[in-house]
Amino acid sequence: MVQGGVWFDRLLMETLTRSDPKGLQCKETPNNHNTSQKHVWDSDVTSVQHKQEVFEKAPMHVAVMTYVGFGIVTLFGYFRDFLRAVGLEKRHLAQEREEQKDFVPLYQDFENFYTRNLYMRVRDNWNRPLCSLPGPVFDLMERVSDDYNWTFRLTGRTIHNVINMGSYNYLGFAENNADYLETVADKTRQYGVGVCSTRQEMGTLDIHVELENLVAQFLGVESTMVFGMGFATNSMNIPALVGKGCLILSDELNHTSLILGARLSRATIKVFKHNDMAHLEKELRDSICSGQPRTHRPWKKILIMVEGIYSMEGSVVRLPELIALKKKYKACLYLDEAHSIGAVGSGGRGVTELFGVNPADVDVMMGTFTKSFGAAGGYIAGKKELVDYLRSQSHSAMYTSGMSPPVAEQIIRAIKCITGQDGGTEGIRRIRQLAQNTRYFRAKMKEMSFIIYGNDDSPVVPLLLYMPGKVVAFAREMLERKIAVVVVGFPATPITEARARFCMSAAHTKEMLDEVLQNLDEVGDALGLKFSRRK
Repeated sequence: MVQGGVWFDRLLMETLTRSDPKGLQCKETPNNHNTSQKHVWDSDVTSVQHKQEVFEKAPMHVAVMTYVGFGIVTLFGYFRDFLRAVGLEKRHLAQEREEQKDFVPLYQDFENFYTRNLYMRVRDNWNRPLCSLPGPVFDLMERVSDDYNWTFRLTGRTIHNVINMGSYNYLGFAENNADYLETVADKTRQYGVGVCSTRQEMGTLDIHVELENLVAQFLGVESTMVFGMGFATNSMNIPALVGKGCLILSDELNHTSLILGARLSRATIKVFKHNDMAHLEKELRDSICSGQPRTHRPWKKILIMVEGIYSMEGSVVRLPELIALKKKYKACLYLDEAHSIGAVGSGGRGVTELFGVNPADVDVMMGTFTKSFGAAGGYIAGKKELVDYLRSQSHSAMYTSGMSPPVAEQIIRAIKCITGQDGGTEGIRRIRQLAQNTRYFRAKMKEMSFIIYGNDDSPVVPLLLYMPGKVVAFAREMLERKIAVVVVGFPATPITEARARFCMSAAHTKEMLDEVLQNLDEVGDALGLKFSRRK
């Protein structure tokens, strides 16, 4: 597989500076890049946006009690493993057969320690089956467990009209209104639901071409390519852009798809602190000075990977500063807008519009259609040379089926609605409603003394719960009140920062949000979740 192409070498260049013959020092940088001067990436817009982000620390006693809680459940886990070993407790998970005990083990008991002793006790809070459209409200199939969550059985009862605070339905396009979906139904009758071929063979339809042209126009870039799966858009395209001898600088809170793509590329990976431009610049300078490991040769390419909105923190990338840094050091910028495209910006065009930067300054723009557009798949956008190269080199283009035609039409319908090309103003109304709901919900939660993370413009609202017992109690209590929330804990988050993640939607009415807030206030008092010390 070719790792990179001529166009990408020109786009990224090699590096601004070169190491000396011994490979130990850098040449002096030009005066206009001297770090003793004011950083070139100072920006009033960025500083205002960054000040809107709050990451309040937990009180010391909360952090201590969180560690104590995990310590207690870990000790009980070891005790229960002992009971299983001596045959006093039944083993539910897969285990090696006695006749294969001399084989290389397939299952590592210790690696499954967390799953069998902690997660299983609270598994009822995840993977709940729905039986309706996942809109602002949905219907939930009730289930119970007779063996402490190792297995579940459905009771046959349906819990109706549960308020949905967990889906990424930012603009409310996950809908079943027959009038809105008429064109999707027409395309289904015309094309069917699958293409049964890859994009490089016979899987490119005229509707795919129409969609790619529309997305490019919407983003303000030269060209776009769409893919059938959002996760694979990152994990299968990054290895085509960089390879051995290249450097990837990745934000520490990047999504798993970005991390997987970086690892598959065989490039050297360095991680910088979340949204910390000073640390990123230090890593850039040090990496350019030292060059590649062992050989100290200049890096073939340098790629900075970030997200527009971080899905666990609700924070927004500091884009103008990143662009200034990547220009200063002749690096390339890869921007994942999975959660920001459609959700922020006056026209729903993501963080480039939010900060008022030129989309051409972002070398590789990536996004998904699974959230704001109520569909599936993802896209890579940028210069025409970039997209043309990926059409022939991307694993997603060569080995996966093309996007389903009804899904493509759903995305086309959503973009035309957002941009007003359908002749109406419903799209811009939804964008404004989402922004209004986000600000309202965040402001009320702050008034209630909850600790929440993220930017004021971010529709992802993490509520910090900290202690493992309170995470479980919170999810169960909210469901009792017919409110569905997503709770997340270790290892998906730091051990002391378990949280509930609320996702705002334009489809939420003020009455819905007020009902959620009222119940949050009551549950917060009952469980002692109001940890904020800010006035």
